Amino acid sequence: MVSLVARLTEDVRTAQAKDPAARGALEVVLTYPGLHAIWLYRLAHSLWQSGWHLPARLLSHLARLFTGVEIHPGATIGRRFFIDHGMGVVVGETADIGDDVLMYHGVTLGGNSMRREKRHPTIEDDVVLGANATLIGAITVGEGARVGAGAVVSDDVPAGATMVGPKATQFRPHENASDTDSHQSAGTAE
Repeated sequence: MVSLVARLTEDVRTAQAKDPAARGALEVVLTYPGLHAIWLYRLAHSLWQSGWHLPARLLSHLARLFTGVEIHPGATIGRRFFIDHGMGVVVGETADIGDDVLMYHGVTLGGNSMRREKRHPTIEDDVVLGANATLIGAITVGEGARVGAGAVVSDDVPAGATMVGPKATQFRPHENASDTDSHQSAGTAE
């Protein structure tokens, strides 16, 4: 098991390696909200796994207030994960994020089901998620894949693939469709 100091050092070095604007370790520690969000997530995740769900959610709520990054404490995140800029990032409860993932601001890993089941994306190792990319549902983004800025992804992405462009299409809702049906089709982050 990696010690706490080793993990914190690894996180700082990851930020320095993945952000050419980083000028030094102290600057990263003091001014990188994505890094702060990851550290607070780890604490909240530990509480969540210990059955302390309400304190975990309260801590994740405070993390969102201070960093602009919302990570559900039930999500699973690997090592050397870096969120560049961070503002507007949302990671849902059943999301799984592998090692060495780079995520830019505004990314959403959202769900499309109201049931208690796996409903958020799985992001494998070495993936890059561009600014404002939206990934919805229990999909898998394969190892080494790239998702471009603003892309909307609701199907599995093969390893090494690059995904770009919006996917939204017009549809006509049924006249008797309930609010729940339209909410589910739009996708939710929780």
